[in-house]
Amino acid sequence: MRMGEGVEWGLHCCVTLGWLDDAAPVSIRRLAARFDLPQEYLKKRLQPLARAGILTSAPGVRGGWSLARPPEKITVMEVVTALEGPLEAFRCTEIRQRGAGGRDAGREFDGPCGISALMRRAELAWRRELAGTTIADLMERAPEGAARTRRNYARLND
Repeated sequence: MRMGEGVEWGLHCCVTLGWLDDAAPVSIRRLAARFDLPQEYLKKRLQPLARAGILTSAPGVRGGWSLARPPEKITVMEVVTALEGPLEAFRCTEIRQRGAGGRDAGREFDGPCGISALMRRAELAWRRELAGTTIADLMERAPEGAARTRRNYARLND
């Protein structure tokens, strides 16, 4: 399974905005500069998060981006789904039923094949892990050196 790098940017932005607590919204200009990204690129990555109710954006000179909910109420799975969509990673097309081996098969194809069942279990485990991890968890698990980084993030609105 491969996710777009927008997921990484989206998660980093959510953690950054979480560290700012109740600070004023952060402009797209400052947030993009923080990550050395083009503003339009980052804005396109954040817009789906706003549509999903994860971020809010306020227009105007004092506008910008902020978390729509407390970090402990936003799961990593929500961010991934907002950016990548709700599609399953594996889609079984029942290729085992094609060709000569599948034409004369009886009831042996009534249930899912072992490959499909395995892929589904693996995806459910992956989804459970992401659904059980919040932005607050990511903030808490940041390395010790992140304290300096947090202070730098606090300056985003200076």
